Amino acid sequence: MSLGFKNSLFFGQFNTVQLGSSKSRSQKHRILSIEPVRTSVLDGYIVPRNIKGKIDNLGKVKLNKDFVLRSKSVLTVDKEVDVDGNGGLGRERSNYDAIVIGSGIGGLVAATQLAVKGAKVLVLEKYVIPGGSSGYYERDGYTFDVGSSVMFGFSDKGNLNLITQALAAVGCEMEVIPDPTTVHFHLPNDLSVQVHREYIDFISELAAKFPHEKDGILKFYGECWKIFNALNSLELKSLEEPIYLFGQFFQKPLECLTLAYYLPQNAGDIARKYIKDPQLLSFIDAECFIVSTVNALQTPMINAAMVLCDRHFGGINYPVGGVGGIAKSLSKGLVDQGSEILYRANVTNIILEHGKAVGVRLSDGREFFGKTIISNATRWDTFGKLLKGETLPKEEENFQKVYVKAPSFLSIHMGVKAEVLPPDTDCHHFVLEDDWARLEEPYGSIFLSIPTILDSSLAPEGHHILHIFTTSSIEDWEGLSTKDYEAKKKVAADEIISRLEKKLFPGIRSSIAFMEVGSPKTHRRYLARDKGTYGPMPRRTPKGLLGMPFNTTAVDGLYCVGDSCFPGQGVIAVAFSGVMCAHRVAADIGIEKKSPVLDAALLRLLGWLRTLA
Repeated sequence: MSLGFKNSLFFGQFNTVQLGSSKSRSQKHRILSIEPVRTSVLDGYIVPRNIKGKIDNLGKVKLNKDFVLRSKSVLTVDKEVDVDGNGGLGRERSNYDAIVIGSGIGGLVAATQLAVKGAKVLVLEKYVIPGGSSGYYERDGYTFDVGSSVMFGFSDKGNLNLITQALAAVGCEMEVIPDPTTVHFHLPNDLSVQVHREYIDFISELAAKFPHEKDGILKFYGECWKIFNALNSLELKSLEEPIYLFGQFFQKPLECLTLAYYLPQNAGDIARKYIKDPQLLSFIDAECFIVSTVNALQTPMINAAMVLCDRHFGGINYPVGGVGGIAKSLSKGLVDQGSEILYRANVTNIILEHGKAVGVRLSDGREFFGKTIISNATRWDTFGKLLKGETLPKEEENFQKVYVKAPSFLSIHMGVKAEVLPPDTDCHHFVLEDDWARLEEPYGSIFLSIPTILDSSLAPEGHHILHIFTTSSIEDWEGLSTKDYEAKKKVAADEIISRLEKKLFPGIRSSIAFMEVGSPKTHRRYLARDKGTYGPMPRRTPKGLLGMPFNTTAVDGLYCVGDSCFPGQGVIAVAFSGVMCAHRVAADIGIEKKSPVLDAALLRLLGWLRTLA
């Protein structure tokens, strides 16, 4: 990762990167084209230079819009490990280089990256399909995404297209559909903002809404581009591996120093340097809330920049067949590399010997052993459940002092008659009707995805899918009888549907053909996440990403991956976490270069820096 600038503008240059590539590629691999991105100056502001066009007063834009679609969507797992017996897997203590607990995107990226380096990996998944919160389920002819349908990191260029690169590393490709609008905001005071795929289109619209803040808008988003271009310019590996880290620093010191500059900063503080209008600042809060489920003052600037710029650089691209195809493809690629994935494998304990993680125990009593254990569970589940009875390491105590569990969600999956939606309906919507103060309150804001706007194959002919999220805490749902629990779900869903009917789609209630409501208890049950949480949330205003732990833990041989590790929540973030984890583990098992002396010094330094948060 890196950030960079040169005087008043930053020139970012890409290195071509293939993730996890010490093993030779088969003919199935297609090398992705990585095009250089540069920034240029528009009236003194930093903008991405890969935008081709002429700009006239931020209003008239002529752009060349090119996008290459990938083919061969892989939607089946051809080689599963037998789930009824051991499937050839036994109690051999040294059979695996790494055992991965959970098959979320972070866990699968870590597993596949290790596999292509030559490691023997076993992934253990509690459910019957891979993906976790990036999985899917099918009902009555509908294919529903479990989690978000907004897919970052899925373009054909740059170094932050981590999903594309992870798939390519194991010989998989998926066809994608470009989304012309990342999200359509419907906000208090009738503020409506469409985040267009093209950066200049978005900036033009936002500046038209707030003409007196045009200068501040360009400066704030310009700083986002500084960060993004720098991140996008480096080969992405583990920040806990000193040989890589020092090598990147010597190659691109300016970018690394810039990253260090932004590491402890939050988006809200930087926005307030340039913007004064309270409604525009509230809009930026809403932008960040989608990224992190907290406002801009609590959102690390690096996280915000990754998302706020990638949506324009690579764009949002939806995989044909649904988001669940990503995990299926990665799982197939893992098996093709000679590693294994076991379903219906509920890990209940991490086995320690002399303080070192050496294996795992399943709920049915089976045990598997390996050189390293990688947990894709949250840190709360890893240390509170899988290591129950063990003393909580000091660094995990510190983590829990700085971060709490973010709330879960009430989710509504609906099938509706297609005619209820206007023909120009956008795919993604964020709704906060009347009061900015409700942004972070339970049930206050609504996120809506309609993936069938892009891929009609997900629903029966003449129907659309509506996937609705709103934040909700599990405490709201506990202690209820089955009857009261079902009644509460119905009441909560009715209220959300009424709001959408009033604000967006009149008559939607009468068009419902299918509906299923999930509470935080549902998310806890199926995703095995403590309280159904979707990641960490700072207890107070954080110092950027300074307090976020990396992949190593205080337990020898145990690593964590996913949204409770650096750099946090989001598809790009958890994929990055997987890449970093695979590199660190590969070094520790002898596949990558390693310097024990430098390792010890760097890990002590990073531990000290986290105490500053």
